[in-house]
Amino acid sequence: MSAQTATDFLDASIRSATPLLLAALGETVAERSGVINVGLEGAIIAGCLAGLVGAAEFGPMAGLAIAGAAGLGIAIIFAVVAIALAADQIITGTAITMLGLGLTSTLYRVLYGDGGAALQTPTLSPIGIPLLRDIPLIGSALFDQPVPTYLAALLVPAVWWGMYRTQFGLALRATGENPAAARASGISPKNMQSFGILFGGLCGGLAGGTLVLAQVGTFAEGMSAGRGFVAIAIVALGRWHPVGAALAALIFGMASALQFLFQALDLKLPYQLFLALPYALTLAALALASGRYRAPKSLGVRLNVAD
Repeated sequence: MSAQTATDFLDASIRSATPLLLAALGETVAERSGVINVGLEGAIIAGCLAGLVGAAEFGPMAGLAIAGAAGLGIAIIFAVVAIALAADQIITGTAITMLGLGLTSTLYRVLYGDGGAALQTPTLSPIGIPLLRDIPLIGSALFDQPVPTYLAALLVPAVWWGMYRTQFGLALRATGENPAAARASGISPKNMQSFGILFGGLCGGLAGGTLVLAQVGTFAEGMSAGRGFVAIAIVALGRWHPVGAALAALIFGMASALQFLFQALDLKLPYQLFLALPYALTLAALALASGRYRAPKSLGVRLNVAD
């Protein structure tokens, strides 16, 4: 394998990992507060369409911001139903995902017709960091990326610091372990979990915007392709820690990028194998995490009305 092939593989791995990392960081915060947000897929697909429309009207950077806002909007619906109304988190999240997939498909057809022609939109250009991008082998792959990749990289230490070095992060993690004890200490579990959901939705929307604006440059129905569920598996594999999530996301990104590597090496393997590989890894990650890593004790448990 040539040096250029290795560089291209690393670049493809990082690009594939970026939306997964953004979504997983948001889900990490949500799950640390005790909420499992199965509706993350709905936030991602909402971000995909919103990013496309926003970029077409106002440019790609505005499109990325609008994508985040769309994910936040989806998260607000989830928070109202699952937290304020104390509905079951799994059922609510499933409904939110179905809503996101159906609503984006309908809106896309309303806005752009049923002809099937894909709307191309301006995309985010890579931003090279002087000197660093000239490092042999890894420079262009690590330091010549679009804005969302740098944003995801910066969010990893930011989320770590917020969760483990602030009183707010301590309160959020306490809520995920024991909401009743947190409430007795003067913490509002509803507020903590609502924050986790909203942050997760924002990151999910940004992940969808990244998928459209930094990768494919268009929208297709169902293009989120299960990335929300993959992100949930990444959180478990990363042991509910932002650094662990980053490493797990990179592994999944490398699995997705294998198809490009094997094409470069001219290996005659069915492309369907590589399409299925990330989902096979998802099952393996969940099996690996089951029983070995401890999730927050109150993950997925509905709050009492008094909380």
